Amino acid sequence: MKNPIYVLAYDIGTTGVKTCLFRIDETISLVADAMRGYELYILPGGGAEQDPDEWWSAMCETTKELFTKTAVTPDRVEGISFCSQMQGLVLVDKDGVPVHRAFSYMDQRATEQLKRIMAYGPQIAGANIKKLLPSLKITGAVSASVKDPAYKYAWLKDNDPDAFSKVYKWLDVKEYLISRMTGEFVMTQDSAFGTLMYDYKNGCWSEKIAELLEVNPKHLPRLVKCTDKVGGLTEKAASELGLAAGTAVFGGGGDASLIGVGAGASALGDTHIYQGTSGWVGTVVDRSIVDTSAMIAAVVNSDPGRFNYFAELETAGKCLEWVKDHLALDEIGIYLEKTHVAESKESVYTSLYDYLSKIISEVPAGSNGVIFTPWLHGNRCPFEDPNARGMFFNISLDTGKKDIIRSVVEGVCMHLRWFLETEDKKVKSSDVVRFVGGGALSDVTCQILSDCTGKVIETVESPQNIGAVGAAVLVAVGLGFLENIEASKPLIPAVKKFNPNKDNKAVYDKNFEVYKTLYKANKAAFSALNKQ
Repeated sequence: MKNPIYVLAYDIGTTGVKTCLFRIDETISLVADAMRGYELYILPGGGAEQDPDEWWSAMCETTKELFTKTAVTPDRVEGISFCSQMQGLVLVDKDGVPVHRAFSYMDQRATEQLKRIMAYGPQIAGANIKKLLPSLKITGAVSASVKDPAYKYAWLKDNDPDAFSKVYKWLDVKEYLISRMTGEFVMTQDSAFGTLMYDYKNGCWSEKIAELLEVNPKHLPRLVKCTDKVGGLTEKAASELGLAAGTAVFGGGGDASLIGVGAGASALGDTHIYQGTSGWVGTVVDRSIVDTSAMIAAVVNSDPGRFNYFAELETAGKCLEWVKDHLALDEIGIYLEKTHVAESKESVYTSLYDYLSKIISEVPAGSNGVIFTPWLHGNRCPFEDPNARGMFFNISLDTGKKDIIRSVVEGVCMHLRWFLETEDKKVKSSDVVRFVGGGALSDVTCQILSDCTGKVIETVESPQNIGAVGAAVLVAVGLGFLENIEASKPLIPAVKKFNPNKDNKAVYDKNFEVYKTLYKANKAAFSALNKQ
């Protein structure tokens, strides 16, 4: 048996960072963790930005806190890596200082830039044919969404030319943090794919596609593999983080690349479902696949030669957060005698979300006919529409608050089912699906997902930390502790299994047929109300 190693992983999400220390031997064990939130700045016109200094401050605070919870000392950490939100845009100057706040993947202000650069003339799936065809051939995808980073780059160029004139390198979220740790300007291949300018066949930037998207190729950084050591922690960064200078920093991966790895779904044909702030379905494939009509593509995996056939929902767990803030706390008597049930020592429920799970478990499958659409910040696939919004459909005089709350969980699960069925047109998803993210902490949600999709659903230990587990795997491979990424599967066993209930599946089948019609029936109304 090899000697165990200690690895530090940062999971950089949309609303906060989870910092995790893992011990890796025959299993991957969480030793200690800490979490801090930061702001997502929602701006008029569809803007969504974040402050990179807030990411760094949260990392410094959580790293120092983490080592107060364990006897393991910072000098025993053999490697640092990341699992990060993707398709962000952090444009920095020669000193690595951002010239503008970071653009979140959720930012959708660049409608005019998209029209000018891509959505004009003869089109297929919203993209100019003369640009779509070479994009598909070279990158395996096409930049046709207003949320794609090339249009944010163009938006800054058009709207703040002084800031744009200082741009030296284009970085994604974790790449900015790597730069701050090591002084190196790099980008991992999976992040490069997210720019839609990566030549996946030759493993390099495509200057041709960059020019088609009006991007200066000189702004693109050096490419590295997810398992590559980029450099060592600088003295300054080490001091701020409370770590040992020189600690190896690895490339890491994006959330779409690593959550499947951390779920133990890294073999060819494995399918996983993630439900955190956002949600998605991913299946491991060995070739580039694109469904332009449904906005689904096989994204470059952290494992060389592999791809994740990937469909994304912008707001998944965020919908339940909305319910908590705007319905539950005000509406279902969650303050009992002015005491929050999550804080009450008398409560049998360990958290607010446990309480919500108990509440919705009392409602029959199908929420007594109420259907919710989870498009609170637009939608990306199987249809692309930034104007789409959430709604509760089929409310009657008999509808209760609990019906409405359960319908939100079901609405997210129905959209995930839509992803599975759309993906199955090109790739067969696995019969047993690993379910991870915060949503997988609720047995009620797991059972609803199983009943809705007809899939056997498995969960793993600490499903909310699974991105960090994937990042830890990359360090283990980079250090030679594991031969390859797939070798991590035995270290990540399932701990729970949920089998579909046939009676409930029949109810969901009926609701799902209606669910799929709601966007088309309301598309014009969404546009009339929400078009900028």
